[in-house]
Formats: sequence, structure tokens, C-alpha cells
Amino acid sequence: MEQVSLRARAGRKPGSRESRRVRRQGQVPAVVYGPEVDPIPIQVDSHDLHVALHTEAGANAIINLEIAGGDTLTTMARVIDRHPFRSEYRHIDFVTVDLSQKVTAEVAIHFEGTPLGVQEGGVFSPRRTHVLVEVLPTEIPGFIELDVSEVEIGGSLRIEDLPEVEGVVYLEEADGVVMSVTVPAAEIEEPVVEDEELLEGEELEEGEEAEEAAEESGEAEATE
Repeated sequence: MEQVSLRARAGRKPGSRESRRVRRQGQVPAVVYGPEVDPIPIQVDSHDLHVALHTEAGANAIINLEIAGGDTLTTMARVIDRHPFRSEYRHIDFVTVDLSQKVTAEVAIHFEGTPLGVQEGGVFSPRRTHVLVEVLPTEIPGFIELDVSEVEIGGSLRIEDLPEVEGVVYLEEADGVVMSVTVPAAEIEEPVVEDEELLEGEELEEGEEAEEAAEESGEAEATE
């Protein structure tokens, strides 16, 4: 996996007021920490950060954080706080990584092909768009490709159906559903239920007929 570089400045004061000031300057407040690194408040350029997180690796990019006047740390962005409705970052947590040690990462699932069931009128229903994996930082795949072309109506694919990728271990339950093809809602037939009043009327008629039959039987016995 390609590594990217990102310049950072240390010395940022903690607190929401300082964070707002940093954002007004086109910077993103952040912090970097790790097993052997005490938390360091930093700030990074918002445009440079956007570029770093939009390579083929996405949010799983290996970022060499070049701290002005300090060390260069090998990191990954692990807590990304985005603005709820604007296209901007509010805060980033960078975590140092050892390239020789496995990490946990979320990888996107790309569905390939058109399911047979969809060609027959079914509805494609993705249940997951990402899967949690354990892998070396340098071997995190950009995505996992899943062929769905053979799935028929009523069929599904699960975590256990994801392809084997060298060095990648899937961490989710094997029977977790990834996608399915369902019957269109308009084609699901509802059970026919007759009007309740009509049913009650039919029961009343049946009861009246039974009573009349009993009376006729009684009259016949009396005559004999």
C-alpha cells in the first residue's frame, strides 16, 4: 500500500475555543498518540488532509505525519469526526502503527455483476458495505470484490462467501448476511380475508339452519 506524507504543527492548545480558531484558519485540530507516544495536540491543513484520505486506500491510508520541529511518525487516521452536514473535518485522531504488526481495519465491499434474481425481477438488497478485517498495515486491500452474479431470488451471500485474500482475516461472524435478492413487495400476495360482517352473517345463517333442523327433528319425534 502506498504511503502518504502529511505535515503537522504541534503546540495547539486543547479546548473548543482553540479548535474553532484553528478551523477558521483552514486547519483541522488533531491529536496523535500510540503505545509509545504520549498524546500530542497538533493541527493539519484541511486540504492536505482531504488529499491524504482520498487515495485508493481511503481512510486506511498509512500517513507519515511530519511534525514541524519534531519526528516523523507512521500513523493511521482512526477517529475521524466530520461536520454533520458540511464537507469538512472537525477533528482527527492519528494512531501510530508498527508496519510489522497487524491492525484492525474496515474495508469496503464492492459487489460485482448483476444477480440472476435481479434479472428475473427481484430486488438487490445489500446488508453490509464494509467488513472488519485483521491485516498488516501495508497489506490492507482497497476493497473486497464479491461476485453476486449467481444469486437467485431468495438467495443471499454471507461473510463466509467473501473471497480469500492473502494475509487478510475476516473478524465478523461467518453467517452474517452481506447481501440478498428479495421478492418485490408488490408481488407478495396477502392472504385473502373476507369481510368480518360477512363471516359473522354466514355463521349466523349456519346457526339458524342448525336450530331449524333441531326443531324439525323434535316435532317429528313428538308426532310419532
